[in-house]
Amino acid sequence: MRIITWNINSVRLRIGLVEHLLDSVKPDVLCLQETKVIDADFPRAAFTTRGYIHQHIHGMKSYNGVAIISRLPLTAPREHHWQDKEDRRHIAATLPNGTELHCCYVPAGGDIPDPVANPKFAHKLGFMDDQTRWWKKRKNHSSILVGDLNVAPLEHDVWSHKQMLDVVSHTPVEVEKFTAWQKAFGGTDALRHFVPDSEKLYSWWSYRAQDWVASNRGRRLDHIWVTADLAPRLKAAHIIREARGWEPKPSDHVPVVVDLK
Repeated sequence: MRIITWNINSVRLRIGLVEHLLDSVKPDVLCLQETKVIDADFPRAAFTTRGYIHQHIHGMKSYNGVAIISRLPLTAPREHHWQDKEDRRHIAATLPNGTELHCCYVPAGGDIPDPVANPKFAHKLGFMDDQTRWWKKRKNHSSILVGDLNVAPLEHDVWSHKQMLDVVSHTPVEVEKFTAWQKAFGGTDALRHFVPDSEKLYSWWSYRAQDWVASNRGRRLDHIWVTADLAPRLKAAHIIREARGWEPKPSDHVPVVVDLK
């Protein structure tokens, strides 16, 4: 089974890139974040004509939005809301083998890493705290969690650990809460299962860079976690780096792929 997660940064604007991904990489399941469209206007036909007839979509106009698009049947579709906000950031469904699949989009957190001065940063930290508390209560769950989690936790998940310590996405408090959430989930980081922590690994490059390839100031913001029972089934995982250059109008995030036996 091949699962891909991708922050598409507007599914309607970049539907051609999504179609290219489906035709070339052929996932069984595609999870999208930042779809930025209400459910009624989601471009369903582009997926159904390719055999992705099972769709769990939870979107809103211009902001956020998540979707699970699948060749495989999805049961028990549901939405989760955190921090008393219904901002379309977390959905889940059950795959045919009983595994839960969660598609999540963590708040970016703004530019100032201070929860008092910056409500967006406080929202981000609280969102991760809510997730940690919820996952701690769950026992014997077989789950996969994917998405733009908006934290680059490891030293080599950013282009410069020293220069990024006070930049939102890599601050110590974010990494601390991210790590607590992952521990509560009880899972394996699928990408780092195959790529050593000592190697640089990115899934996002800013639009602000005139030449993202030359500067290569990336961050690994997109993640796939699997619970301990699924870790032995991991077959491969990789990042489709070249998608950052796909035209026209690429997303600043690229797809992350995991294969499970």
